[in-house]
Amino acid sequence: MFASFNISASGLSAQRLRLDIIANNLANAESTRTQTGGPYRRQLAVFAARQDGSFNYYMTKALGKWSPGQGVRVTRIDEDPSPFQRRYLPGHPDADEEGYVLYPNVNVVTEMVDMISASRSYEANAAAFNASKSMALKALELGRR
Repeated sequence: MFASFNISASGLSAQRLRLDIIANNLANAESTRTQTGGPYRRQLAVFAARQDGSFNYYMTKALGKWSPGQGVRVTRIDEDPSPFQRRYLPGHPDADEEGYVLYPNVNVVTEMVDMISASRSYEANAAAFNASKSMALKALELGRR
């Protein structure tokens, strides 16, 4: 019964982290200089299926049978390798000899679409959690009778 709560909770945590990363990308969309040097590089969360490591999980996997999901986890946060934006701003302090400034590879429209997607996924996980909670309460009510 509590497996559904754990699955929804893992989805909520993963999507919250994804929203935090998107907010960080948007906040640094104009950062031309970082502590490591150069412009800010867009970050992306990488998700993977969570495995609980239980005997039951490995046994069903070894037998080739279907095993219910265990949720999701963030395995790492990668940097987007796409090229930086070049803008001609000769008076900018970070301009090169030709007058070009490198800006982050953050596209605000893409980030907003990702934010909407993460927000909807968060809402779906919250709805699934509430549905599981409602079913558990109904099951407890049946036990009282």
